[in-house]
Amino acid sequence: MAVIPRSPTRQRLPKWFKRSLAPAGTHAGHTNEVLKREKLTTVCEEATCPNQNECYSKKVAAFMLMGETCTRTCSFCDVNTKLLNLPPLDETEPERVAKAVGELGLKFAVVTSVNRDDMPTGGAEHFAATINAIREHNPDGLIEVLTPDFCGNWDALAVVCEARPDVFNHNMETIPRLYRTVRPQAEYNRSLEFLRRVKEFDPTIWTKSGIMVGLGETDDEIRWLMEDLRKQDVDIFTIGQYLRPSLQHHDVMRFVPPEEFGRYEQWGKELGFSHVAAGPFVRSSYYAEAVLDGAAEHMTLPPSATRGSQVEH
Repeated sequence: MAVIPRSPTRQRLPKWFKRSLAPAGTHAGHTNEVLKREKLTTVCEEATCPNQNECYSKKVAAFMLMGETCTRTCSFCDVNTKLLNLPPLDETEPERVAKAVGELGLKFAVVTSVNRDDMPTGGAEHFAATINAIREHNPDGLIEVLTPDFCGNWDALAVVCEARPDVFNHNMETIPRLYRTVRPQAEYNRSLEFLRRVKEFDPTIWTKSGIMVGLGETDDEIRWLMEDLRKQDVDIFTIGQYLRPSLQHHDVMRFVPPEEFGRYEQWGKELGFSHVAAGPFVRSSYYAEAVLDGAAEHMTLPPSATRGSQVEH
């Protein structure tokens, strides 16, 4: 069994990493009100995201489907874990997410989930139902999904692709050498194949992936991972600083200075990504709409232009 790097004390944040929190404001209160009324979970809260206050103030949230408990034990994640006897999925959840998207006036909805490896298809039908419900309430909006790997069930992947999200995100999270300690139930090559198959199912869907730095990777390993993603024709890449949720989680091995993120962004441009979002506070769904707009600027014709929802330049 792999040993997870842990230290008994928290590391201090470097000065350049600290920033003032955005004031909550009325929009943040309204966002919280809608989420609570519809009894919805967000990855913003469950994963202790440092951008939660800012995003809620802008009426932005990443909806997390299928409950608050995950069947995997990733060492970086703050979501609760339970391997067996999880409750069945709530069939009303897709409609409640769609209602919240409409009430918040979202032009761009981000939908993710916990892992449900206890289910044959990992909840793929639940993703598809949510996409369809959002489109029924908001036909002109854009939808990004961030899904698990469905344990390599390609029929399950096809179910989500057939619902035609505008962006299909699946995060690599870290470099292959660290998978055993960081993502013990995941497989690096399976995640690469997952992203490749999205494009094979529907070439008009934007594909996206991201990683965290500060877990013990080297710059060479980051570059190799980016090259692997481009070989799968991934369009958008995100890279941000890992922050330790608690003393029970994987330690922060280093804080990457801002100038290094600038180098990662340059690498991404050289490799041919349509857009790279790189910075200490970047998360996979942070400013997701702006990231997609940035990608669209580098494409003659955005994939979503072939269907009803088109990215504006």
